[in-house]
Amino acid sequence: MKLNQHIAFAALLAFPLSMLSCKKEKVGIQYVPRPVTSGSSQYIYQIFEYVPAPGQYINTDLGNLAAAKGLVGKANEGLLSLGGFGGYLIFGFDHSIENKEGADIGIFGNPLIGEGMEWSEPGIVMVMQDSNGNGLPDDGEWLELAGSEFRKPETIKKYTITYYNPKNLTDDILWKDNQGKQGHILRNVFHGQAYYPSWTTNQNEISFTGTLAKSTLTEADIITNKPYAWGYSDNGSEDYKLLMETNGVAYNAFDLSWAVDATGKPVAIDYIDFVKVYTGQNSNGNLYEPDTENEASRRLGEISTEIGGAVDISLYLTK
Repeated sequence: MKLNQHIAFAALLAFPLSMLSCKKEKVGIQYVPRPVTSGSSQYIYQIFEYVPAPGQYINTDLGNLAAAKGLVGKANEGLLSLGGFGGYLIFGFDHSIENKEGADIGIFGNPLIGEGMEWSEPGIVMVMQDSNGNGLPDDGEWLELAGSEFRKPETIKKYTITYYNPKNLTDDILWKDNQGKQGHILRNVFHGQAYYPSWTTNQNEISFTGTLAKSTLTEADIITNKPYAWGYSDNGSEDYKLLMETNGVAYNAFDLSWAVDATGKPVAIDYIDFVKVYTGQNSNGNLYEPDTENEASRRLGEISTEIGGAVDISLYLTK
């Protein structure tokens, strides 16, 4: 126990020895969820970070800071591209999201769901609780909402990729990963601007780490990128298709009960305050890789998750 320096020496001597040797317990901050009120919004309230990976829509109206801010307060009225693998968006609501029965968060995208023309660009979703109460997503470990691919052997955990800014509008964007591989984000004739995000602090290279899910590129009459079964954004899964058929508008639904820590261990969490979405595949949409000279190799561009907003499902369904 720390003693006041102004205590008289005699009083100090009289103080019990056992009290001198004890230390004051540090009281932790008790998490208090932000309640839903009559004025609470069902939509995104705040964008905390938008850090895309390089991609064909970056530095356009679909891939800049204004587009990210444009997701606030509405949904399904615009799109934001996250670029290649790892590119992410962090956002929050004006209240804590409670883990209720069933799905809790809905995230809008634009997957193509027509039979034989499927095109999904799956995004991985993570959540965090504001345990220190400062209103910022700086509370330690993100929890992944483990989707259908999480425990499959072909899924790579702790995958790290680094992209290098070519500083030249005619060059593809080189990447290297922690699996000993390298490749490029391929430029195409449809988008002539710089693909490397122009506002990031490091204009030489940018790295991302996360869970890498297997590519689902398939060649049929046209090249498709098949959806995963469940648990990803911008993903034309069966639940997404059912919502679209029923309501004419759809989102991918996420249950907070899917949360796992970095070791894959399930984590019971009652509330969350922050959501992170990042592109979960590393693919150019090129079935012919490493061949980049085939006329179709640059036709589609990289797999890049797109977000059209997000909702607290419990409020969205009642307003």
